[in-house]
Amino acid sequence: MSKTPVTVIGLGPMGRAMVDAFLTAGHPVTVWNRTASRADDLVARGATRAATVREALLANELVVLSLTDYDAMYAILEPATDALAGRVLVNLSSDTPARSRAGAEWAAGHGARYLTGGVQVPPSGIGSPESSTFYSGPKEVFEAHQATLRVLTGTDYRGEDPGLAPLYYQIGMDMFWTALTSWVHAVAVARANGISAADLLPQATETLGGLPQFLEFYTPRIDAGEHPGDVDRLAMGVASIEHVVHTAEDSGVDPSLPAAVLEVFRRGAEAGHGGDSLTSLVEVFGRKAGAQRLA
Repeated sequence: MSKTPVTVIGLGPMGRAMVDAFLTAGHPVTVWNRTASRADDLVARGATRAATVREALLANELVVLSLTDYDAMYAILEPATDALAGRVLVNLSSDTPARSRAGAEWAAGHGARYLTGGVQVPPSGIGSPESSTFYSGPKEVFEAHQATLRVLTGTDYRGEDPGLAPLYYQIGMDMFWTALTSWVHAVAVARANGISAADLLPQATETLGGLPQFLEFYTPRIDAGEHPGDVDRLAMGVASIEHVVHTAEDSGVDPSLPAAVLEVFRRGAEAGHGGDSLTSLVEVFGRKAGAQRLA
């Protein structure tokens, strides 16, 4: 049985990994990139190089976009909108939920069906069924192409709203970058005191590895709107983070990261949550978002 042909637009590290996975699985692949030479080795492996974006779009119904953001999508596809009718665009580029919804409307206005995706792994994870990608958009479109998309990673369909996949993706990035940056800052403090990253690794692994038990404990309380100070209190958190800030300063390390956390904790305490759990900050964050929407 012949495999579904695919067009991939964008040959950065992620796009190249996707083309490689499709070729390995036996799918005919047409590629296009602004810098045409990036396709040379992929063409040598069997991919077809399109001379223009229009040619790439017309080559296949299923078109996967792997670009920096939605600005890049518009810049590349706007000159060839006459070729979008009848295409299925699967945009695996990163951007915000709002821009993803706008992109879906734009694509529909040109006769294309549209799925958004949030790839949860680096290029090295493409081609592995253990990896995962969020998808959202019309369910019938997703189901029609799910088998082909599974060549890239496992698929996690989140719903019809095209903004859902990027929403879940950006929520993940919120957690990932914050946690990883906290580790980098901790390493800086350690190094300033003669402790190597390798020496710190066991403690870092134990500390971060223990987070799931906190998440499991606090999640039902947050969903119930309950933040009792029976296990932790925000006021104690303020004192603890002050010590972290002072330790960084005494070590000659920029304290701006823990200082930002301290500022958030202080805002929570000043809002009347000093005796509540740190999870009460979810209400503080939410109130600020609400105020911004009303402004």
